Amino acid sequence: MRLAGMPTPGESGRKTNLGRRFLTFDRQTQSLEDLRSDYDPLVLDSHTLRDLEIFETDSDAESLFEFCNFTRTEGGAKLLRKRMELPWCEAEPIKITQQSVAFVCENREVFRKLPAYVVQNVEIYQREVLLGATKKNPIEYFLQATNVYFNHDRHYRGIVRGVQYTCSVIRGLCEFMAQEELEAAKGEIVPLLAELQELLSFAWVDEIPQQQVAGSSPRKIFRLDQVFRQQAKGVILRVLQLVYEFDALVSLADATLEHGFAIPEVLDGDIRIEAEGLVHPYLIDAVPNAVRLDQQERVLFLTGPNMAGKTTYLRAVAIALYLAHLGIGVPAKRFGFVPLQRLYSSISLNDDIHAGISYFRAEALRIRAIAESISQGHSVAAVMDEPFKGTNVKDAFDASLAVLERFATKEDCLFLFSSHLIELDDQLEETKQISRSHFIAEVDGGRLKFDYQLRPGVSDQRLGVRVLEEEGVFDLLDGTKEKNPSQSKATKINSNKKGSE
Repeated sequence: MRLAGMPTPGESGRKTNLGRRFLTFDRQTQSLEDLRSDYDPLVLDSHTLRDLEIFETDSDAESLFEFCNFTRTEGGAKLLRKRMELPWCEAEPIKITQQSVAFVCENREVFRKLPAYVVQNVEIYQREVLLGATKKNPIEYFLQATNVYFNHDRHYRGIVRGVQYTCSVIRGLCEFMAQEELEAAKGEIVPLLAELQELLSFAWVDEIPQQQVAGSSPRKIFRLDQVFRQQAKGVILRVLQLVYEFDALVSLADATLEHGFAIPEVLDGDIRIEAEGLVHPYLIDAVPNAVRLDQQERVLFLTGPNMAGKTTYLRAVAIALYLAHLGIGVPAKRFGFVPLQRLYSSISLNDDIHAGISYFRAEALRIRAIAESISQGHSVAAVMDEPFKGTNVKDAFDASLAVLERFATKEDCLFLFSSHLIELDDQLEETKQISRSHFIAEVDGGRLKFDYQLRPGVSDQRLGVRVLEEEGVFDLLDGTKEKNPSQSKATKINSNKKGSE
């Protein structure tokens, strides 16, 4: 990167009073900007973002963004959010981001030298309106500096602080870049390092003192201020942007490390996902399960009683698939996938009285959104939790059967479809593209117990009335017993199973 009016960068191998080393990088890797222009993102609509709680939740619980946000700067947090708004949908950029995340994970101590907490102060200094010495003529420059120093104490103190913060950032970056481990960098990190090295090789960097500048002469302070806010302003702002880019990438690696996620394998061939030890990332001591969907069995028909874990499982699969397309680790022991273009969920729906949309109409519109994307030729993954429960059983059965039969024929797509309508299995028996799994409940000491373990086949358990009995509903209505709902054992058992049903 060359900026007009700036001195030529120093030659490779030159050392400075800051002890800078000039590293050698393979510059063939594309930058994030290049990748964004060459590759399309995975598309998630607003409903899916809400369903999966990517950026917001309906409770005080943290969103997935907050769960993954380990940034140390405001600018880094903004870029992390942008990354999470635009995950990849093709193998090449996913692998490049994975390489970056893996390198940071393997060399985490190296990246602790990146300056962070004073970076925001440098940005404020660049935006702040401060009187300074800006004239090129030596006499006019001297008069300006003298005026500010003697007559505008607030401005001068602001300049001193800004210069000190900027010098601190530059010194920190030079120390960061001096680490030999960076020569083995991979992925998006490589073009970031190469550009940062070029920006730090300008001759004015040699003027930065090794110690704090607070005790420096006013002449030195004004000289550095002139460089930072005039001659090299564009360079300084770009350096800050690179720090934010590093911060966002390191945050993705920290999320992978902190939560014990596994880097997925990007597979070749037909659209499919295969995972072992998959869990919902929010749950403590979660029960791991597997998932396998491919073009031979592209639809999973999921059954089981209420509270057994169907909804949590659907969310776990969708979140893992989303994180995999983001290029970071996923909450699974092993996860392999072929990237796709669209990710949809239909889990939490509401009617809209103002728009005149009933609950069932909302369900139909959700299925339509998925169907439209498929009809446009996109590769789609969709998770649907008990569709068509807003209508009578006969309509729900007919609608579910019609949709499932059509889903089974759609190549390059994957579907997870939960339902209480176990009678559907009889009608789908000859449809080879549909696999079946279920969760169960057991009775232990007269109480329901759930192990949250996925099993093959279809569940025939019907426990709705049993749950009402456990909650004391019939006793209350019959007036035979006062039961405190807070003492419900079933509630206690599932208090830590977020979103199970």
